[in-house]
Amino acid sequence: MNDRLKDAVWRKSSRSNGTGACVEVAFLEDGDIALRESDEPGSVVITSAVKWDAFLAGVRNAEFDRPEI
Repeated sequence: MNDRLKDAVWRKSSRSNGTGACVEVAFLEDGDIALRESDEPGSVVITSAVKWDAFLAGVRNAEFDRPEI
C-alpha cells in the first residue's frame, strides 16, 4: 500500500446504493485526493485538489451526465 494512504479516511456518498460497489474518496494530508472503488480498494487514483475541484464543477454543471440513448 502507498504510504500516503496508510492513515486515509475513506468516505462514501450517502447516496450509495448499499451493494458495496461505490466510489470512495479520501482527502490526504498533503492536499491531494485519493479515489477508489469500494469493491476494489487496492486500486487507487490520486489526483490534485485543483483537478478534483474542476471535476466537481463539471459534475455540478451536468458535464458528465449520461447521454440519452
